[in-house]
Amino acid sequence: MEQRVLGRTGRQVGVVGLGAWQLGADWGQMTEDEALATLETAVDGGVTLIDTADVYGDGRSERLIGRFIKERQGLFVATKMGRRMDQVPENYVLANFRAWNERSRRNLGMDTLDLVQLHCPPSSVFSSDEVYDALDTLVSEKKIAAYGVSVETCEEALTAIARPGVATVQIILNAFRLKPLERVIPAARAAGVGIIARVPLASGLLSGKYDEHTTFADNDHRTYNRHGEAFDVGETFSGVDFATGLEAVRRLAPLVPEGLTMAQFALRWVLDQEGVSVVIPGARNRGQAAGNTSAASVPPLDAATLDAVRDVYDELIRPQVHDRW
Repeated sequence: MEQRVLGRTGRQVGVVGLGAWQLGADWGQMTEDEALATLETAVDGGVTLIDTADVYGDGRSERLIGRFIKERQGLFVATKMGRRMDQVPENYVLANFRAWNERSRRNLGMDTLDLVQLHCPPSSVFSSDEVYDALDTLVSEKKIAAYGVSVETCEEALTAIARPGVATVQIILNAFRLKPLERVIPAARAAGVGIIARVPLASGLLSGKYDEHTTFADNDHRTYNRHGEAFDVGETFSGVDFATGLEAVRRLAPLVPEGLTMAQFALRWVLDQEGVSVVIPGARNRGQAAGNTSAASVPPLDAATLDAVRDVYDELIRPQVHDRW
């Protein structure tokens, strides 16, 4: 698999990683055996970066990854912190960071965490000198090797990119979320900050497997967070109305080259955006993991196809999402 430098971490990672939210919770039930098999298939396919968070299954995702990496060398684990407490700026202090990181190190079985990201905190946190001083302290103590941020909005990303210690920015980027291409990606490239592209399949919409009759389990965020009831609505279907998303996928389908799935096409689109370090699709089984990793070997899309994707976005998606995030 193609390798790219992950921003200021200086580490090389495979361009397709694995998002491990599914291993924890919020996507329906997944057994431990299924989770470990998914990890195995992804890594066998060339994945070297696994992205998780302390809140995914209240640590379940981290613990499963910790079991898996005991037998595998050279993997890069990115975790996130901050969403197991009330989302108020007062909680983003060194004492809490120490406690949160100690728990993640235990879960993952790691003395030094490869990358810790602030997990979509309140916007004011990104402007706090004290927050970055605390993160720098953890680096100096070798509790973490590097830190980054996971953001909801482009403005939050730009604020973080300006900080010299920020190694990476994780942001939603897919064919339904083009705004980061305008300022965030160029600013990150200029600063040497890595871009981790999350929600690349728009919560599965861009897999092309859904229609008007598709239903999801009650414990799946695609059921209970359609309108932002539990967390930012932009995390579910990228904030796009389900019916509009289905229509957009139908418009995109003729653009998919013969022999590719819609998901592989959507992931290739992300990889073709200059400045992206790694894309982190989730997977619930071996088949999805294998399909996702194979997108790394798909040839780049041509200019006409990229233009056609933008046309669909401009007509159907832009009015719903462009000004919100």
